[in-house]
Amino acid sequence: MKMNRAQGLLLVLGLAVSSILTGCGNASPTSAPEAKEEQVIKIATQSPLSGSLSLEGDGIKRGAELAIKDHAEEFRSLGFSLQLSPQDDQADPKIGVSNAEMLIADSDVLAVIGHYNTGVAIPASAKYEEGHLAMISPANTGVELTEGGKQTVNRLVARNDQIAPAIARYAKEQMGVTSVFYIHDKTAYGQGLADEVRKAFGNFHVTELGYEGITPGEKDYNAIVNQVIAKKPDLIFYGGMYAEVGIIAKQAKDKGYSGKIMGGEGLESKDIYKIAGDAAEGIVYATVVGDIRSREEGKKWLERYQQQFGQEPGAFSAFAYDATLVAINGIKQAIQENGKQKPTREQVMKAIRATKDFKGSFTEVSFDEKGDNTYSKVYIYRYGKEQAEFVGEAQ
Repeated sequence: MKMNRAQGLLLVLGLAVSSILTGCGNASPTSAPEAKEEQVIKIATQSPLSGSLSLEGDGIKRGAELAIKDHAEEFRSLGFSLQLSPQDDQADPKIGVSNAEMLIADSDVLAVIGHYNTGVAIPASAKYEEGHLAMISPANTGVELTEGGKQTVNRLVARNDQIAPAIARYAKEQMGVTSVFYIHDKTAYGQGLADEVRKAFGNFHVTELGYEGITPGEKDYNAIVNQVIAKKPDLIFYGGMYAEVGIIAKQAKDKGYSGKIMGGEGLESKDIYKIAGDAAEGIVYATVVGDIRSREEGKKWLERYQQQFGQEPGAFSAFAYDATLVAINGIKQAIQENGKQKPTREQVMKAIRATKDFKGSFTEVSFDEKGDNTYSKVYIYRYGKEQAEFVGEAQ
């Protein structure tokens, strides 16, 4: 069949298009490679984000959040998306345990920063141990927490049996205390601290005038305050949190109490002024976090925190930041040891426990065989008219 000119042109065009399409189909070696999907690595926080202790619990979450933001790009360069998984334990042991079980079920969670309350941390830590999920506490001081032989449980802060002798010595030698009335909140933290301080004061031959427990969350402690007024101690030592001691301080002052009030790090919160009013002035507490404003690096960190969140950090925000840095360091080591692949929880757990001479922004960290930090220290603060004032490191 004879082909006319138009048909010939169509045939040539069709062959050319077919050749182009065929060539494209065989061009895979020079095609743009598909972007590799980032693997997710999560660091969780457990702290009270609702309720009366939410100010400090939120501070823990935000300290961790800032550390994760600071290192997100570094992890992205390794092929991982570093994310925060904040959990509200509501300062409730049952909820803390339930959250721990949920975190264990999420295979992307490789470490937990928390808790705020020792009474929540202890039962939750049993779950972490079952799931090989490393925990680093920026706040828990209860002795029992690291006495169970758990490989997952670590903390940055001093224990109550370190804090108590420092409290007793300062009260005796610097405050001139000769008699004390103990009040505690019946929790693992509060009663545990009160019992340790009780022993330490005994070694200094300070007279005990009373030892009573209260129920946290109540609004009236006059029954206990009346006992204190009748005994006239030089010092009320309170083992518990700021919310309750604020009420006790106010009611005691209203009844004419002129002695001193002292406690542990649970008394540290700006919210105490909202509760106690001017009765907060003069309250002394021992804590495990030093004056971060005393160093230039600390001042810069405070500025960054305020720019990021629009408010002052909580009592344990700085140590939550450092605890997260320790977790990040452990995860990075585990990644390298695992051939730059996503590590297992067991690998992360071991890397974190092996932490030695790690220099955080606010504390050095070396974990002993129990998970306690050999660099932990104790500091003394006193509430002034508007804010807590740093006294110095306890001896």
